[in-house]
Amino acid sequence: MTRFEGQVVIVTGAASGIGLGIARAFHDAGASVVMGDVREDALDQAQATFSDQERLACVQVDVRDAPAVAHLVATAEQAFGPTSVMIANAGIVPNASVLNMDVSAWDSVIETNLRGVFLSCQAAARSMVTHGTRGRIVTVSSIAHSHGRLGASAYCASKAGVVMFTKVLAMELAEHRINVNCVAPGVIEIPRRVSRMNEEFRTALLQAIPWGRRGQPDEVAQAVLYLCSPGAEYITGALLSVDGGYSTGWTHMPYSSPQL
Repeated sequence: MTRFEGQVVIVTGAASGIGLGIARAFHDAGASVVMGDVREDALDQAQATFSDQERLACVQVDVRDAPAVAHLVATAEQAFGPTSVMIANAGIVPNASVLNMDVSAWDSVIETNLRGVFLSCQAAARSMVTHGTRGRIVTVSSIAHSHGRLGASAYCASKAGVVMFTKVLAMELAEHRINVNCVAPGVIEIPRRVSRMNEEFRTALLQAIPWGRRGQPDEVAQAVLYLCSPGAEYITGALLSVDGGYSTGWTHMPYSSPQL
């Protein structure tokens, strides 16, 4: 496994699920990790699961708030040094039909999932440019960026926006040799208290996954670590699906022709 000793990694939405998996993978690989999340109690619980606390810091942060995000990056710098890696992972997944959705619900999703990614990446990129750091930025989208589903108009729109934002940011930061890439997780196994998917929806999704199972947070984390490794130096502006083949197409449908 690639090692990250001496590197400072910030992960937003790090108190549980995919974010916690990414934070733990970087920490296990030797990095100093700053975990940011809006839920202070969940952060405390997550921090307690790490045996080595010397290379770990936790900061309560609302990624929708620019000063709070700037504080997150500044805290990481004060604790461990200039930021090497930013993982913009924080996001929410509420469900409501367009006809029944309050404007406040739409705004909450877009502000968290898209504005939050923008602010996190901007703050980290400014730090990297200031310190001359050839850093890595990874955003976390979803298979929902290209596969719509009922009741998820805001979520799908926000995740599609993350993909295009990542591409443009990669173009803009190329002159500074800062790699910017995106991962799009599929159906990932996370604690029931975090996930809002009901079992019927989970079962339907599993039928569309060629690999035949849900993914694990660590499997997303390993993809993220690769994109932040020396082996991915020439990769920027890319979208890496971590979905067990879900994005290949309608694999659960019968053959359309007996000749095939």
